[in-house]
Amino acid sequence: MAKKFVMRPEDELMHQPDGSSNFNESVYTNGFNTASPVGGWMRLGNRVNEGYAELSVCLYLPDGRIACQFQRPAIASNERFDAGGLSYSVIEPFRKVSMRFAGELIIVDDPEALREPQTLFASGPRLPGEVAWVHEAESPIHGGEPVDETVQTMYGRDFSFGHFNQHGRVRGDIRVGHESWPIDGRGWRDHSWGPRYWQAIFYYRLFIANFANGDGFMLLKITDKNGVSRRQGVLLVDGDYEEVVDMDVSTEWTQAQDPARLVLGVRTAKRKARITGEIIKLAPLRNRRKADGEILVSRIAEGFTRFEWDNRQGYGMTEYIERIEDGKLAGYPL
Repeated sequence: MAKKFVMRPEDELMHQPDGSSNFNESVYTNGFNTASPVGGWMRLGNRVNEGYAELSVCLYLPDGRIACQFQRPAIASNERFDAGGLSYSVIEPFRKVSMRFAGELIIVDDPEALREPQTLFASGPRLPGEVAWVHEAESPIHGGEPVDETVQTMYGRDFSFGHFNQHGRVRGDIRVGHESWPIDGRGWRDHSWGPRYWQAIFYYRLFIANFANGDGFMLLKITDKNGVSRRQGVLLVDGDYEEVVDMDVSTEWTQAQDPARLVLGVRTAKRKARITGEIIKLAPLRNRRKADGEILVSRIAEGFTRFEWDNRQGYGMTEYIERIEDGKLAGYPL
């Protein structure tokens, strides 16, 4: 990995935007409690050349509700991650970061309401909320900036030229209205920069998990419009990353064509792993973009997932992204 990517301490900070209109610099963190199924994820993406940031907060509460917020607050520079009540700070490069949100959260009793977000955002119930957690590294940094043009980036050069990620210990709190829950567990984070349109992805399946002993994984199967797939990612075992050399994905779908359960077969140079997952709660999201007079739409299904690996149970995220063309999901039912 070190021969293909360069990772400098300054890459933990902000990057100079290039001239592309869709330059995006983003950070993402997730965290889940070990003792009970509660947690979520937060993302802030600066699109400074377009004058706004993409703000996403999605919290999975133990009673089955989702508390979320999605906004596009205005920004005028790429000097920091701080917009719309969501902020991100590097405490120690490669070792410790924090993310915090304070603001209004939309309360979703039935995730089906997310399929018609205009109605939900206009009239959905709201409560004040706060999220604050600190990530402390429990793995190496994975990724960085490619050393030359021959190196394949994680998502492709038209979807974040630079990208790195890391598993870690997470401690913090979630508060929604008068209720609060501690987060004392583990999670995952990433940081990317470069041109980005969500519709550049034809379809992919991303799986992220942590287990109580500190092991975990990040697994990605990504397919282009020609049907060519790449399988990549890492298993985290005893504090070290093992690169994936092969992976199979089998998905059980709902009648609404949402992922419900999955089986992963993973091979590294050191081991074979069979991993199962059950999606506890799915947030069915979409992204729309206008291009050349046409509206391009992608489905982004964000699933809070319980995983099992070697008789151990862990929590994390399942993310299915795909273009919607002629009303059909590009990757379904694969």
